[in-house]
Amino acid sequence: MEAFAEYSHAITALALWGLMMVALSMISTRGRTPENRCDCGKPKRNYADPAYRRERAFMNAVETSPAFMATTMAAILAGASPVSVNWLATLFLLSRIAMAFVHIRTENQPMRSAMFGIGWLCIILMALLALYTVFLG
Repeated sequence: MEAFAEYSHAITALALWGLMMVALSMISTRGRTPENRCDCGKPKRNYADPAYRRERAFMNAVETSPAFMATTMAAILAGASPVSVNWLATLFLLSRIAMAFVHIRTENQPMRSAMFGIGWLCIILMALLALYTVFLG
């Protein structure tokens, strides 16, 4: 495991992301009532409804999980700069925690979009870092 010691922050971010997903999955079903649900069981689209926002925060996290996990693991396994990988993984995690908080607690679309963009930027940079390391590093 010493080979991965330099990536401890990124590995911690992956583990914390997993815990965050569990927490979001548990709270995503709170507040659902027959009145605010579609036939599919999901909350009706209504950003004023906290139950809808909790569901969207969880589903948004689900949508970004594979890309975050894949690019982080690719960068680690490629041997990319540990400082860069650790910073990008940590920044991703922090942006997604902020996004979940903003998504669940407010209707602040611009802030939610900004946090979403930061998270995706981290994923894109991590993928480019992994590719650079493999092909040019």
